[in-house]
Amino acid sequence: MTDRVDSAERPAFVLHEHRRPQHHFDLRLEEDGVLRSWAVPKGLPDEPGEKRLAVAVADHDLDHLTYEDEVKSIADIGWWEEHDRSERRILLTLHGRDDDRRYALIRTSQGWLLHRLADQ
Repeated sequence: MTDRVDSAERPAFVLHEHRRPQHHFDLRLEEDGVLRSWAVPKGLPDEPGEKRLAVAVADHDLDHLTYEDEVKSIADIGWWEEHDRSERRILLTLHGRDDDRRYALIRTSQGWLLHRLADQ
């Protein structure tokens, strides 16, 4: 893991890149002893205001945090910080290897959206 992670005090995140069966990314956030997970078909939004579909998938064990194989690699890893949460929204910052990015995970009637926020 990155040296920016202190697992004793900060919850971890990992962004896995999957190359099969169809190229996509999985965002996994450590919470309550598991990795909460969302498949993000087009990857995390790059620019403030961009939104991407995020499909909630089954929780994963914490040992999946550093898991890689021939079709799955770690695109980014670090720790995450929650700023606000309601039943329909989680505001968070991902503190990755190279930068910090703010997002909102927004629950809609049809699933989840991952929205890139302006850095503050």
